[in-house]
Amino acid sequence: MGFQSTITGSFLAEIDGTEQQYIEMLPEGFDPSEKTDLMVALHGHGSDKEQYAKDERGECGAARDAAAKHKMIFVSPDYRAKTSWMGPKAEADVLQIVSELKKKYKIGRVIFAGGSMGATSALIFASLHPELVDAVSAQNPAANMLEFGNFLEFIAESYGGKKSEIPEEYRRRSSELNSAKLTMPVAVTTGGKDDIVPPESALRLAEKLKRQNPEKFLLIHREETGHETNYEDSMKALEFVLEKAGVK
Repeated sequence: MGFQSTITGSFLAEIDGTEQQYIEMLPEGFDPSEKTDLMVALHGHGSDKEQYAKDERGECGAARDAAAKHKMIFVSPDYRAKTSWMGPKAEADVLQIVSELKKKYKIGRVIFAGGSMGATSALIFASLHPELVDAVSAQNPAANMLEFGNFLEFIAESYGGKKSEIPEEYRRRSSELNSAKLTMPVAVTTGGKDDIVPPESALRLAEKLKRQNPEKFLLIHREETGHETNYEDSMKALEFVLEKAGVK
């Protein structure tokens, strides 16, 4: 199974009038008259829309394969590449993309996936807009932006200031602190030796989500791994949330 077409879409961002892009992949046998589920895949820090559309690393390959298997539309946005961290402009872009896709196609369930910055961003977006997200698969995310200590210069640029200057913006974008909004199926993967996005905040989020929705939450923690999730674990996480969300 694969995709019958791949295009680069563009749009003028409503928030600032800039041209933004995303890659759209339609599944084999796609019929625009039928309702089709959507997977939105968010790239990591330093990458762009090409990563989840083309990269062979485990997280990316699994996302594409899962979407193709379930005949989903697969979309990989720039969302203000390359250092987004789901700041306000990136959030507005993703909202616009999902809205325009729903006008263009008959969209069913909307599933978010991502790795590292993309996983962090998927959880942020879902906590800010839970009504738009039916499931999340997050590979190696940060869940507390007030606590997170890496990439601070880039995050400050994206968020509009340092955490000492606008702590409430960082609080709003900390999924651990807004876990009550994450009522949809969620899968999280973490590595015990990850020093790029340390797993502690994601593991605390996991404890909260297990208490909130034990039937809708999966944690895969590998104590021996670093900042990566292999294909098998990525696929297991994706298949879990897809099944729980009712994607057939």
